Amino acid sequence: MKKVLVSGGAGYIGSHVVKLLGKKGFDVLVYDNLSTGNRSSVLSGKLVEGDMLDIDGLRSVMSDFRPDAVMHFAAKIVVPESVKFPMKYYTNNVLGTLNVLRVMKEFDVNKFIFSSTAAVYGEPEEMPINETMSFAPINPYGKSKAIVEEVLKDCSMSEGLKYIALRYFNVAGADPEGELGETKKDATHLITMCVRTAAGKRDKLSVFGTDYPTSDGTCVRDYIHVMDLADAHILALEHLLSGGESNVFNCGYGKGYSVQEVVTEAKNATGVDFAVEYTERRAGDPPELVADSTKIKHTLGWKPKYDDLGFIIKTAWEWERNI
Repeated sequence: MKKVLVSGGAGYIGSHVVKLLGKKGFDVLVYDNLSTGNRSSVLSGKLVEGDMLDIDGLRSVMSDFRPDAVMHFAAKIVVPESVKFPMKYYTNNVLGTLNVLRVMKEFDVNKFIFSSTAAVYGEPEEMPINETMSFAPINPYGKSKAIVEEVLKDCSMSEGLKYIALRYFNVAGADPEGELGETKKDATHLITMCVRTAAGKRDKLSVFGTDYPTSDGTCVRDYIHVMDLADAHILALEHLLSGGESNVFNCGYGKGYSVQEVVTEAKNATGVDFAVEYTERRAGDPPELVADSTKIKHTLGWKPKYDDLGFIIKTAWEWERNI
């Protein structure tokens, strides 16, 4: 049985991956400081509470567990917060990841799955975005992920590290079996905020910016169901464990929806005409991000199951009503 150490495995995306790892028969150890995750979200393996900035804590779990691979989800992800507090993001996302890589090397662990982001691309002039496009991040969150990707590339060439960086587009929805979903109280994902507003947990939904160069003036994003993303992680892990080479992949569906389109669909899916406030742009938000996911489909055989905006919102809504 292969062993996988999952940093940040009690969080939104990590917990869905951990569930799937358990179903696939992997031995899992979750290392999480529980700043945004929950113990109850860890449905497979064992949870050790700890922080990436605690290198001795990392050494302890690595020494005890001796994993075959590490999947790294632990990161701060809120774009406006990164603009306001850049040092927090560089410390956690860059230094924290470097600590993980350093300890991996000390214990001869050389397989690494990294949660990256479409934010590394900044404001590309062409859509959809493919993996050959240059890094041009416009906010500290995106910059922190781009820095780590450069480190991974260098370590892969000189130190024998094998890695897959998965560049997420907008992750949304919840476990269709109803066991998992977004639990972070101050979550900023649009679909989560829509269903929480519909459920009466928020007074209103704020839409930031109506003057972007898009069809209706609101930002356009590519939304991917969290379980399809979890499946992409399993395929990436199996690729490395079977001797595959390092690579990077976009994770999205290749089609974009504007914020206004998502709001309209959320009102239809929930049956609630919730309040919406239109306000000024937020710092660091690019107008449009849509993935070209051809590469991961061809290379890893990824076949999305939940490529439907209505279904994504439905699973998020069902989760929100039951917690």
